[in-house]
Amino acid sequence: MGTVEVQTSSIICISSHIITYGNAASAEITKQIRDEIEAMWNEPSASIFFNNNSYKVQFKITAAYNPAIEPEEILANDNPVNNYFRIEEFAHGNISFVDGLGCNTGYFKLENLYKGSTTAAHEYGHTLGLEHPSDMDLRGKGTPGIMYPRGTLVDPVFQYDPAQPAGAKGGTMHPMFRKVTQEDIDLLQIHRLDFINNTSIIGDFSSVWHPDHKDIDIGFA
Repeated sequence: MGTVEVQTSSIICISSHIITYGNAASAEITKQIRDEIEAMWNEPSASIFFNNNSYKVQFKITAAYNPAIEPEEILANDNPVNNYFRIEEFAHGNISFVDGLGCNTGYFKLENLYKGSTTAAHEYGHTLGLEHPSDMDLRGKGTPGIMYPRGTLVDPVFQYDPAQPAGAKGGTMHPMFRKVTQEDIDLLQIHRLDFINNTSIIGDFSSVWHPDHKDIDIGFA
């Protein structure tokens, strides 16, 4: 989630603030998440056509580690720039996730956040409203976009193990090869947002405070 601002006659800026909490969160990992999101989403130097003009889309990401955050702060937040992510070593389902498409909260598994993993940039795309592509067979189509999930079929060079057959263990997309593309920026459909005084909101408030999954007994039906 974030704000979208027409800053000049040639620049549109999307701003988001990442706030982390949880037992595995730290100032260092928070900065790494911030750096990954901003670098990857600015990498394509994307442009869009809006109000009969061409605009370069820039992303401004800030971040803060807040170990003492209270649930009420997240529940009562009305600032659309703020996004809250709990970080823990354990996660039910063994995956990082956000609370829907176009949201401002989620839960990250620390193991997924190694440098260059692209997990934070991928989940950030979900907070802006982007979903996984329906076609998960990218063989012959080059570099996978940022929103392709684990399990996507890709050319061998983009696999965990290039020597493995497609779909076999090691024969699917390694997330480190994902890239943000012009198409990802186009899918944000910025031209469809409602602007007031050159500013709009992208995404929505999910406002979920997550407990540590180690303290939750899911059980089985």
